Amino acid sequence: MPDKQFRFQDLEIWNRAAAVSGRLFKLADSLEGRKMFRFAGQLRGATLSITNNIAEGSGSVSDADFASFLNFARRSVFEVANMLMLLKRDGYLGEADVTGLLNELEEQSKMILGFRRRLKS
Repeated sequence: MPDKQFRFQDLEIWNRAAAVSGRLFKLADSLEGRKMFRFAGQLRGATLSITNNIAEGSGSVSDADFASFLNFARRSVFEVANMLMLLKRDGYLGEADVTGLLNELEEQSKMILGFRRRLKS
């Protein structure tokens, strides 16, 4: 059986999102440790939505359908970024916790948008 069974496993946008998700899950764990369960759950859900929508969209039979799922994934990137900014602003996370993640999320957003544009051409 091949190592990669699904189309999304070969997509750089999925691999980058999967790589950063581990850091975001650890951050969610730390929020839970401070009894911020709602924030932790929301962060996990939005983080999973990025990779889930890329994966689900890659199973589409049309590029237009895939592009729609990429829109959902990109919007989830923005949701995660928003949460990080609010948590930082309110003093729950420090600059060091957030800066690298926001840079990575910005790059993911650009990559998803670029990939989506290539689908439509």
